[in-house]
Amino acid sequence: MLNHRSVLINTSELSIIHEKMPPKTSEVRHYHQQAKQFFFVVSGQATIEVNEELIELNEQEGVEISPNIPHQMFNKSERDIEFIVVSAPTSKGDRILAE
Repeated sequence: MLNHRSVLINTSELSIIHEKMPPKTSEVRHYHQQAKQFFFVVSGQATIEVNEELIELNEQEGVEISPNIPHQMFNKSERDIEFIVVSAPTSKGDRILAE
């Protein structure tokens, strides 16, 4: 569950979204068939599961995720996290739930 989402750029070729996630929340595990994504943590500490591997991201750290790779963002901390998600092409309509 995401608390706040601001769309900074949204074209068919590129989307950039600023997201704020409250403590002890997560998004659903999913993948994108077309979009390559880059997650960049602005503040806080995020945990992202990428293809069954947990990656801890601190402030000013990021990770790139290729198409068709299952992933899930978590906020396991006690405070909000903020991060930027860059998707090329846009991930709109390209999200497939993963088991």
